Amino acid sequence: MIDTHAHVHDRSFDEDREAMIARARERGVGGIVTVGCDVEDSGRACEVAERYGLAATVGIHPHEAKDAPADLPAAFDALRERFAARVVAVGETGLDYHYDHSPRDVQRSVFAAQLAYARMRDLPLVFHQREAHEDFVAALRAGYDPRAQRGVVHCFTETRVEARIFVHEFGLMLGIGGVITFKNAQPLRDAVREIGLDALVLETDCPYLAPIPHRGQRNEVAYVADTARAVAEVLGTDVATVVARTDANARRLFGPAANAAYGSDVSQVR
Repeated sequence: MIDTHAHVHDRSFDEDREAMIARARERGVGGIVTVGCDVEDSGRACEVAERYGLAATVGIHPHEAKDAPADLPAAFDALRERFAARVVAVGETGLDYHYDHSPRDVQRSVFAAQLAYARMRDLPLVFHQREAHEDFVAALRAGYDPRAQRGVVHCFTETRVEARIFVHEFGLMLGIGGVITFKNAQPLRDAVREIGLDALVLETDCPYLAPIPHRGQRNEVAYVADTARAVAEVLGTDVATVVARTDANARRLFGPAANAAYGSDVSQVR
């Protein structure tokens, strides 16, 4: 089972990171992608990935766009040179108009730069989008080539309409996390049911958005198993099928570079 979007390098795990990862392994998690949100955070993600045998990403979250380096390619290249195959994607990157921690024009500029970087370096992308759907889609149409690039809309929580655009127009994966277990998430469950397993990957976004029955607690990688069970229930299938299919999607998304950090034993999922 692969958690395609976590923040295991987050400071909230400093006291028990090794034990937290061990708990995840015990529940059948064989692969973890820890996701960077600015240059410093991406460096920390890479360091933790190297220490614990994980995969990592390098990216500038839209919240942090205002502080992006002037030479973004050089900053990302330096991390990739240092950590080599541990870096499997660019992200998380995108647009967030809910908080507007960075000006919207700056968000769009930094997003475009990361789209271009991923295209130049042949790397998949991890996308973040909140309350910016129209501008996000416009940016993809301007700077993303679905024939040659791969990507995932992480923490997808929207409706069947948005799901169809992301999957059918852009060939993107949808990252499904703990929100699918929430009582008010019926539109998301409807979207998952319509799209089916071929375009889904599992994630936690830990330490955020813990699924039921852990809601209100610090989220952790082991809880991806609860999300897998919820997806299985929505689709009327078994957990082993969900894990096998979403793992295959994750491997296709991140490519051969991530294989060293992946593994899966469906029989251990519990």
